[in-house]
Amino acid sequence: MLIRLGYDIQFELPREASFIGMVNVHPSRVQDLHEPDELSIEPSVPVRRYLDLFGNRCTRFVAPKGPLRLRNSTLIEDSGEPDPVRHSAREIPVEFLPEKVLMYLLASRYCEVDLLCDTAARLFGALPRGWQRVQAVCDFVHNHVTFGYRHARATRTALEVYNERVGVCRDFQHLAITLCRCLNIPARYATGYLGDIGVRPDPSPMDFSAWFEVYLEDRWWTFDARHNTPRIGRVLMATGRDAADVAITTSFGFAYLKKFAVVTDEVYAHVQTSVAS
Repeated sequence: MLIRLGYDIQFELPREASFIGMVNVHPSRVQDLHEPDELSIEPSVPVRRYLDLFGNRCTRFVAPKGPLRLRNSTLIEDSGEPDPVRHSAREIPVEFLPEKVLMYLLASRYCEVDLLCDTAARLFGALPRGWQRVQAVCDFVHNHVTFGYRHARATRTALEVYNERVGVCRDFQHLAITLCRCLNIPARYATGYLGDIGVRPDPSPMDFSAWFEVYLEDRWWTFDARHNTPRIGRVLMATGRDAADVAITTSFGFAYLKKFAVVTDEVYAHVQTSVAS
């Protein structure tokens, strides 16, 4: 399966400002690209590219006063298979976890582990450990929280999601991540493209999406507390402790968003046939 990816993000800057963009596909998916995955900036400015502490691809630049446009279009190959599932995947005791995943047990900007530990123990502490318990967390969050773009608030934390019971995709994932960490299951935030492939089209405007990953046995597994079902065509862009680590753009100065459009569509091959006369 081939998927067309792209975005058109436009700002108005009242004065010069430095930017960090996290708008490329993740290094783990670079080998699947069929076209260059390059950020185009208008007006053209010098850029520097680097990998951050979490291994995400980043671009930094200084934008002048006035209009700023960030855009890209690329093509990626995908397996066409839904998110992998392994119901037998086991939790790993903390003492045996790799050091590199321990940070994903700790509290972070949007994930107040210390404030939800009692709740997590009450809701999930008696359940069988492993995949089944993570799925129970997803089921709970999916049913506990009502989705709606009108509920978006950039400062909402996991505890506030639990109490308010509303949010957007990032809020679903923050609550699920926090509950998993409370249960000593490493969990991290993920962001990327997720189109309506293999499902009924969503009437809401398309956007970059959020999901989360948990570490079971010897690898990271994808879960999604908002959709709560394996999906086709996820394209990872970045992972971190929570949304604060993986912002699509970060401006160090005022930047007024004027346009935000995202494309993530399956590309169908046109097969030409002829009939001999």
